Amino acid sequence: MLRPERMSRVSVTGSKRVMDDVIETVHDLGLLHVTEYDGSWDYFEPGDPSEGAEDGSEKLVTVRSLKSILDVDEADAGPTRLVTDEALDEELEEIRQTVNELDDRRDELTDELRTIEDEIQTIDPFVTLGIDLDLLQGYENLSVVVGEGDIETVRDALAHSDVDLYQFFQEDDVIAVAARTDEDTLQDALVSATFTELTVPDSEADPESYREELQHRKQQLESKLTTVEDELEDLRLDVAGFLLAAEEKLAIDVQKSEAPLTFATTEHAFVAEGWIPSDRYADLAEALTDAVGEAIEVDELERADYSDEGHPESTETVETDDSGGSGGASTGETVEASASDETESQEVAADGGLVTMGDSRPPVVQNNPGVVKPFEALVEIINRPQYDELDPTVVFFLTFPAFFGFMIGDLGYGILYMGLGYWLLKSFDNDVVKSLGGVGLLSGLFTAVFGVLYGELFGLHQLGDILWNGHPPIHKGLQPHYLAYGQAWLLVSVIAGVLHLVVGRIFDFYNNLDHGLGGAIMESGSWILFTVGLWLWVFTRTAMGPKPSFMFEVFGSGEGAALPLGFTGFPVLELFRVPIGGFDLVIGVALAMTIVGLIMVIAAEGGIGLIESITQGFGHVVSYTRIAAVLLAKAGMALAVNLLVFGATLHGGEFHLIWFMSEEPVADDVVFQGLLNLDGPMAIVGLLFGLVLLVLGHLLVLVLGITSAGLQAVRLEYVEFFGKFFEGGGKAYEPFGYDREFTTEE
Repeated sequence: MLRPERMSRVSVTGSKRVMDDVIETVHDLGLLHVTEYDGSWDYFEPGDPSEGAEDGSEKLVTVRSLKSILDVDEADAGPTRLVTDEALDEELEEIRQTVNELDDRRDELTDELRTIEDEIQTIDPFVTLGIDLDLLQGYENLSVVVGEGDIETVRDALAHSDVDLYQFFQEDDVIAVAARTDEDTLQDALVSATFTELTVPDSEADPESYREELQHRKQQLESKLTTVEDELEDLRLDVAGFLLAAEEKLAIDVQKSEAPLTFATTEHAFVAEGWIPSDRYADLAEALTDAVGEAIEVDELERADYSDEGHPESTETVETDDSGGSGGASTGETVEASASDETESQEVAADGGLVTMGDSRPPVVQNNPGVVKPFEALVEIINRPQYDELDPTVVFFLTFPAFFGFMIGDLGYGILYMGLGYWLLKSFDNDVVKSLGGVGLLSGLFTAVFGVLYGELFGLHQLGDILWNGHPPIHKGLQPHYLAYGQAWLLVSVIAGVLHLVVGRIFDFYNNLDHGLGGAIMESGSWILFTVGLWLWVFTRTAMGPKPSFMFEVFGSGEGAALPLGFTGFPVLELFRVPIGGFDLVIGVALAMTIVGLIMVIAAEGGIGLIESITQGFGHVVSYTRIAAVLLAKAGMALAVNLLVFGATLHGGEFHLIWFMSEEPVADDVVFQGLLNLDGPMAIVGLLFGLVLLVLGHLLVLVLGITSAGLQAVRLEYVEFFGKFFEGGGKAYEPFGYDREFTTEE
């Protein structure tokens, strides 16, 4: 779980005459993550695409274009089918011609319809003006300008212009100006006026009739456009399955035909390298041997593994097998690319390590059980773990739902979160959405479990009366009588923070073991020592002045204890005293750990370590108190909704909802009467508003639970926890192959 699946780098060397068979076999297996050749070997060049690659790529572009035009999606697939090359040549061309004709016709009609709609909008002011269109244009000695504006500014502009003879025609804000002058002069005269000129339509009809003609033309175009779109829809239903299958076949063909681009080749030979899960190497070697016989050689060059000491090690060389089966090269030896008497050979010196033909980093296959898998998506939001660092997914799986469930802690909300998660899990094919569904399902389960322990159902404590006879094991601490629980949860949040961060530092310790044990102790062990020592000292009964007293009471055995564990503070465990001024500084085990850890941090990181010791050793731990803060905030919102709807009394430091009480409440104890408890004519109004407030209020709490509790829990994981050890940047395992959905090979 904490380490990725073991990967092996393999080499397939063979004659070019069997290269197509090798590609076909490797593609069908879907196991080999091919490493692209980088051109670094003498006498070897990247291979050329197979015959037909360009034609296949062009057809693939065509199919995807047709899918886009017809709006084809996976739901239109229908049964799987066999797509032949003849069908691709004939049927695809026929579909292309038909679709292009219909699409061109649709574009023409759409453009014409848009033009007509613009003309209809343009003619409306002329209809308002009420003057025939032929009277507004076509004069030799008279200029006419029509527009929308303010008549007073138009009148004033013309009065101060060189235009002597003019006349106005106005209806509402539409103005026509006729003047005995040229059009340019008239337009210049109106520049200072509030006036927007309109283009006079080229028609001799009256505006009303012209608009009716345009509207009739619009109806004709809309009818034709509907007909074309119906034809396209019918065509989509007919050819969607073929296009999806054709796309898949072409994608597979192109993938195979372009595979040689990643190989190292000579005139007669090729070498392909890649990564494969180590336990599947035998499957690859056996399949290739069965397919092409002795015309190839399959070698396991190295196995990326971990050392016996338990820390990551980038690669482990696989010893050469004398039997000629699975072979390889040790450090300092040579890698011989040979296949048969028809292949050329090339010896490449491996100076100080294995010679690779490209990126030598192994891809990462996260090795988590099924229930943990959904949390990989949340880890990959930051980045995929590198092959040589520990995978934090399992810790994410153990802590995030617990943080979230503890903060919300309600059976009703938990059931709804589980329902939402189940719906996402079952209703969507997208892997990320399905993963979020799995996370939601587990987080809802923890929310429900904590809700049972709190005895709450949508903020109502009646669940505690049913399950726990009115005395649930724990309380949220919102009510005055249970204030100690709120204080206890602050301390629990701090303790959880220390443990969470120490786990992160332990991960960092393992990741740093490749720097040697001493380096790991200085870089990571120092932080563990400092953080644990600091917080052990905080919880000791020394320097009590700045420490709140509840730290030593809420877990004690007295009356103010929330969880009676008998804890009243750690003993000092004095080592020695240092006289400072008029008092002796007591140096106990915890303080000594803190000082030694701090010195080691500063020694490892320099002066910046002193600053980081405050922000990380103290500040990051205190950041976990947001868990208790969100717990109280969400509980307060749910209580407020229930109080407004059901009414409540405050008696003995506890809230009691009036609507559920069997006796009349004491007037002096009533905090709020409640909408459901109104009398007389307001009873119906209170009932209606109360039910609406109840549903909307709890829906708001439900949503804010995701945006507050969810985001705060994620933040603690990403910032505080991941920041201690996680680098990421791992390469995804993308085996050469294709998962068929729409086609069959037989």
